Amino acid sequence: MGCGSCGTTTGGSPKGCKSNGSCGTSSCNKLNTYDWFKDIDLPENYTPFDIIEIRFKGSRKEFFKNANNLELYTGDAVVLESDLGHDIGHVSLTGELVRLQLRKAELTENSPSIKKIYRVASEADKEKYTEFKAKEPSTLERARTIALELKLEMKLSDIEFQADGKKVIFFYTAEERVDFRELIKRYANDFKTRIEMRQISYREEASRLGGIGSCGRELCCSTWLTDYKIVNISAARFQNLSINMLKLSGQCGRLKCCLNYELDTYMESLGTFPGTEKVIVNTKIGTASLQKIDILKKMMWFSYQDKPGDWIPIAADKVTEIIEKNKRGELPETLVDRPLGAEIMSKTSYKVDDMLEDSSITRLEHKNKSRNQGDRNFRDRNKSDNRPSNNNQRNRPNQERTANPNAQNEPNANKPWNAGAKNTNRNDRPRNQNQNRPPNSNTRDGQSRAPQSQQPRSPNPSNRPPTNPNSGQDRKPEL
Repeated sequence: MGCGSCGTTTGGSPKGCKSNGSCGTSSCNKLNTYDWFKDIDLPENYTPFDIIEIRFKGSRKEFFKNANNLELYTGDAVVLESDLGHDIGHVSLTGELVRLQLRKAELTENSPSIKKIYRVASEADKEKYTEFKAKEPSTLERARTIALELKLEMKLSDIEFQADGKKVIFFYTAEERVDFRELIKRYANDFKTRIEMRQISYREEASRLGGIGSCGRELCCSTWLTDYKIVNISAARFQNLSINMLKLSGQCGRLKCCLNYELDTYMESLGTFPGTEKVIVNTKIGTASLQKIDILKKMMWFSYQDKPGDWIPIAADKVTEIIEKNKRGELPETLVDRPLGAEIMSKTSYKVDDMLEDSSITRLEHKNKSRNQGDRNFRDRNKSDNRPSNNNQRNRPNQERTANPNAQNEPNANKPWNAGAKNTNRNDRPRNQNQNRPPNSNTRDGQSRAPQSQQPRSPNPSNRPPTNPNSGQDRKPEL
């Protein structure tokens, strides 16, 4: 979140740095510390504390002495003393709170590691500082290429130029110790400056690079968390979390720091439970064992040995009371005052037959076989019914095919499938085919035969019997 949009602004201008979002701190909530004494009126003879907390790139913070009694505010860019030349940092905290920060860092006011503040940075100092900061991405890329060429098992995560360009710090992470003798020679020849290699932990790497956590907020280590405590996997077990390393790990690849935030509350709540494992209570119905606990609701789930799938929720105080009764030799009727589930079945002495208890695994095979056999018979019967009745006569002689005693009384009723075929016996044909023709038919007497399309078509020709012999003779032609 930039300075121009943070909650400490008034009319668009930040209250602290007063640089309108260009203080160079990258974010107002980047490891910030709230000054609780800024609105308190101090005594007239009060001398301000001369140690100032300075923040550099990333999450690095150091303490410097204000030897010249400069009037400094949060976010001011100041020129600082360095091992080689000078550097530029930004004021992050002043006043009496710095005294508490020194105690937290286990430092004293006269510590030799505390250097001096020269002056407030001028415009020329800021321009030179910005010029060297612009070289950091290309320098980091070149440094990573050289490390890969030397096949060093390390990871360069960040780089930081000093304000005067006389020194550059490389921050890296590695599992084992790395030999930098050849690497530093290559860096010195390419970058023409003093090289400093500084190893950091994976949590410090995440704090320098920043990012968004699985909770949707900015990483704690890059906003306000400065000390990294050890996080054990037991913290997840005490909170009844599933042991899934993909969900329990943060951006750094280690267990999330937030697992320790509520651990004390869970540990305090677990002290009110009679136990979390192998808790057994006895009742008149039977013996029940613990299956699950809910720390926040302070509930415990039990199940009887003969009904392991039926869980009964009980309050933790009630379980403690039942355990005390068992120690005195008393057995309660049920686990709860109002019987639930398995307790109802046991208390009412009503036995429900198990439908699958006496059934075989192959109990459905007979039904399936009979159903498949019935379907097969049904298909065979349909095939036999839909088959034509004269299919069996196709391979018989012609005399057997046309043999039908009722053919004279019922014309076209039981004709064979080839009744209209041409007669293959030439001796049965009449020699003079014109004898059977009607007188007005077309013969070979020289008369021209009219086209078939011009001849009037009768709805029921005389030479074609009706399809229905019962009603064809009485039917009149349609006009």
